Amino acid sequence: MTGAASTDRARPLPERVRAQLAQAGSATVANMLLRRGLRNVIMNGVRPLSADQPPLVGPAYTLRFIPAREDLDTLANYGSSGNLHRRAMEECPPGAVLVIDAFGCTTAASMGDMMAARLRHRGVSGVVTDGGYRDSAAVRETGLPCYQRDNAPRATPIALHPVALDEPVGCGGVAVYPGDVVLGDGDGVAVIPGELVAEVAAEAADAAAYEEFAAREIQRGRSLFGLFPATPESRREYDTWVAAGRPGRE
Repeated sequence: MTGAASTDRARPLPERVRAQLAQAGSATVANMLLRRGLRNVIMNGVRPLSADQPPLVGPAYTLRFIPAREDLDTLANYGSSGNLHRRAMEECPPGAVLVIDAFGCTTAASMGDMMAARLRHRGVSGVVTDGGYRDSAAVRETGLPCYQRDNAPRATPIALHPVALDEPVGCGGVAVYPGDVVLGDGDGVAVIPGELVAEVAAEAADAAAYEEFAAREIQRGRSLFGLFPATPESRREYDTWVAAGRPGRE
């Protein structure tokens, strides 16, 4: 739906699910999706803007760019209240992740620090683009978790023309539909189909908890065989460890 917000598709994510995804991480979630036949879920070449930013979790709200054209993409038009790039900053729902399809272009900025500050103030969870940001240091200072391909200091209208809000897009080679859930961390950005998110979150959190047990056993000198991946026997050991209060846990 070009230019119209669809808040019903960017429904708030339950805090329990959000916490489970953040605990599990993008790599573990990707494995859970692989079990369901979904292979292309991690964005290529998209990295966190800051190494110490918190995990990013939320339903996707999308903005799509195409290449700019000189008769349409002027600074005057960019300043219009109807400009979809500017509207995205006001219409992305609180708690959502703004996913910007810049078709891999870093010739011009997908966003700058003023826009990041506005999104932060409005309670948006963060931004992901396969393009880049201008004023990257200032974007970091807003505290908004952001992911990009590379810095892009030139003004947006030089290379990017916004054409759609809240429609299916491609970002980092991954399809993103409104209502999908985006999970970003130090490993990358994963996209989870909305209808699978609750079960994937629970399964991924359980897998992450088991990996804590497995890592502890490996540090004690135990072999990977019969431990990781988990076997029925090692899962029983894990359950016993959990029931005992996770002894030895730091």
